[in-house]
Amino acid sequence: MSITSHQKTAANTVELEIAVSAEELKAATDKVFQRRVKSITVPGFRKGKAPRSIIEKMYGEGIFLEEAINDLYPKAYREAIEEAKIEPVAQADIELLDVDKEKGFKFKAIVTVKPEIELGQYKGLAAEKTIYPVEEEDIEAELNRQRQRGARLITVEGRPAQNGDIAVIDFEGFMDGVPFQGGKGEGHNLELGSHSFIDGFEEQIVGHNVGDEFDVNVTFPEEYHAEELKGKPAVFKVKLLEIKEKQLPDLDDEFAKDVSEFDTLAELREDIRKRYTETRERRSKDELETRLLDQVIEGIKGEIPEVMYDNKVEELVRDFGYRLQAQGMSLDLYLQYTGMDENTFREGFREQAVRQVKMRLALEAIAAKENLVPTAEEIQAEYQRLATSYAMDVEQLKKMLPEKDVASDIACTKAIDLVRDSAVVTEVVEEKSKKDADVEEKPKKKTTRKSTKKTAEPAQQTSEETAQEQEAE
Repeated sequence: MSITSHQKTAANTVELEIAVSAEELKAATDKVFQRRVKSITVPGFRKGKAPRSIIEKMYGEGIFLEEAINDLYPKAYREAIEEAKIEPVAQADIELLDVDKEKGFKFKAIVTVKPEIELGQYKGLAAEKTIYPVEEEDIEAELNRQRQRGARLITVEGRPAQNGDIAVIDFEGFMDGVPFQGGKGEGHNLELGSHSFIDGFEEQIVGHNVGDEFDVNVTFPEEYHAEELKGKPAVFKVKLLEIKEKQLPDLDDEFAKDVSEFDTLAELREDIRKRYTETRERRSKDELETRLLDQVIEGIKGEIPEVMYDNKVEELVRDFGYRLQAQGMSLDLYLQYTGMDENTFREGFREQAVRQVKMRLALEAIAAKENLVPTAEEIQAEYQRLATSYAMDVEQLKKMLPEKDVASDIACTKAIDLVRDSAVVTEVVEEKSKKDADVEEKPKKKTTRKSTKKTAEPAQQTSEETAQEQEAE
C-alpha cells in the first residue's frame, strides 16, 4: 500500500488516493481462488477440480478480482489513514479508480476528519462552587425514610380513611359511561397522600369507611401518556375494602442493627452524615466543573462536522435503549407509552450531544497543548478499574477497548483537573430555603444478621422514595 495523493479538499475533509501493488493483488486473488474453487462447477471437471485458467476463461478474468479488491481495501485504507496521521469521524466515501492485474489497483477515499479546535481561555477561569452543608434535619429525614421503609402495616377499624393510610380498593374507570382499557384494579394498595394516582383521586377516598362504595370524579392531565384519555373527565367506581396504617419501628439501637451493618444508632447517624457529606461534596465538585467547562466550550472556535453530532446522538439513543432493556422495556414500547415519534425522541438528545462533542474536542485540545500524557501505570490502573466495574477480566477488556482510547480518556480527565485547579473559585453556601436535590446512598445492609421482627407485609413506598432508592443503587 502507498498513498499517491493526499490533499485537504474542505475544512474537515481529506482526499486520499491509495495504491495497492500488483503483488498484493495477486496474493489476495490467489486466496479468493482457494476459498471459492471448491464451490465452482465447470462442465467436464469434478466440482472443485477445474483449473483456474479454465474457470477464468469460462467466467471471465475478473471472477476473483472483485472479491480480492474487497478483501484488500479495508486494510489498505486503515494503513493509509495511519500513515497520513488523520482521524476519521465518519465512514469514508470509497471510489475505485483503476484496476490492472499487472500494476495493482488504486482507489480514492474521501474522509471526514476530526476538526482542529482553537482554544479560548481555559486557565484562571472564575466560577462559584456551591457548598451543601449537612444539617441535623437531613440526618433525621434520612432516618425517617428508613423507618418508613421498615414500617409494618396494621389493619385499622372503627375510623374513616385519612392521609398516610394505605387504602385497599377495587376500582373501575368509566368515560361517558363506558369502561376504558387499563382503568380497572382489584385489591390495590394505595397510599393516601402519595399522589401516585391522578390528581384528586386520593383526596376523595379520605373520609370513607371500610365497605363504602362511591364515585371518584377526576380529569386526566393534558400530558397523560394515553392519547385517548388526555384532558378527559372520568368517573371511577370505588369500593374501600380495607384501611391499613403504618406502624413505625422505634428509633433505637435495635433499629440500627436491623437496617444497617452498625450496632448502635449513633454509628448509623455518623455513617449517614459521612455519606451525605461525600455525596454533597461530589455534587459541588461536579457542578463547579460543569460551570467551568461551559466557559471552555463557549470559548472554542472551529468548524465541527455535523456528522459528529449525529454520531453522538446515535450513541446516546443506543445507551438509553440499553438502560431500558435492563428494566425489561424496549425502546419501541417506551415511545408508544410516551406518545413520542422516533424523530422527536432522537432530537431530544441533540443539545446534550452538541455539548458532549464540543467538550471532548476542547479537552483533547487542552491535553495536547499541555502535553498531558498518561503513564503506563495510569493506563493499567484504569483498565483494572474498568474491569472491576464491568466484572471482566483485564486482558479480555484490553481486546475490546483499545489502549489509545483509554489513554485519551485519562488525558481528558487530566485536562479537567487542570481547568479546575487553575480556576478562581468562590465558595457559596446553599441557602437553607433551597430544596435539597441530593440523592443519598443507602447504608450497607449487614448480611450476617436477620431481623427478628415480624411484619404483616411490606409498607408501600411513595414514588419519590422509590425513585431515590433506584437512583442510589
